Amino acid sequence: MASQRGNGTSRSRNERGSGDGFWDRPMLINLLADILLLAGGVLLAWAAIMAGQRLPILPLRELVVATPVDNVSRAQIEHAARSALTGNFFTVNLETARSTFERMPWVRSASLRRIWPDGVELRIEEHRAAARWVPQDGEARLVSTRGEVFAANTDEPLPQFAGPEGSAAQVLERFRAFGDALADAGRKPVAIHLSAREAWQVRLDDGVVLELGREQAKHPLAERLDRFTRHYAAASAATRDRLHGVGVVDMRYPNGFALRPRAAAGQS
Repeated sequence: MASQRGNGTSRSRNERGSGDGFWDRPMLINLLADILLLAGGVLLAWAAIMAGQRLPILPLRELVVATPVDNVSRAQIEHAARSALTGNFFTVNLETARSTFERMPWVRSASLRRIWPDGVELRIEEHRAAARWVPQDGEARLVSTRGEVFAANTDEPLPQFAGPEGSAAQVLERFRAFGDALADAGRKPVAIHLSAREAWQVRLDDGVVLELGREQAKHPLAERLDRFTRHYAAASAATRDRLHGVGVVDMRYPNGFALRPRAAAGQS
């Protein structure tokens, strides 16, 4: 009898232990099934995307330039499009294409969007040239109306700017201010140079060079230009016979200015 009770106890323990296995836990089985289904769905989607890239489904056939362009040619746009617009309607990388178009000369910014079912719309914002920037290393550069320096060239007659790197916006601002001040004298600036010491030099449309010097609180540049517009014509006429033409007007004096003959302008 004792032996039978012992066997019964052993069987009871085995039965209880067998109920603790993985296959006796529905929650774990359901979780594993969900994970497998999710992984299978991801793999299936990835395979579909890879297959879609290789199949000629919805190929790009049209590039629409939705903004007028003055300085970017059709040939430049087509050349950039051939390398930028790869893939089909769904797989084309518009961000990469945008960067490609923005590397073209004269392009300040570009934006693209898809046009169903086989097109891409391109919008281009061009730089508007305000002046030439003195070239460095032979690279032709221009200054935009926003004061930004960009690599491009043009046959359009433009004023010439020179100054330390990063000062183009400051030079453009001064150019506009100098132009307004000199209008009263019937003159306009055609070249502006800002030195590393922040001294200003302006060449006028009649060839005269103004040495304005540095901005000072006691003697601001606006005051020196006002002195020039009020007194230069009379002073130039009074010294015409002796100077045979004024080359340089030195405005760096607090209460007057000095005139140098045109022959000495190239030596200064």
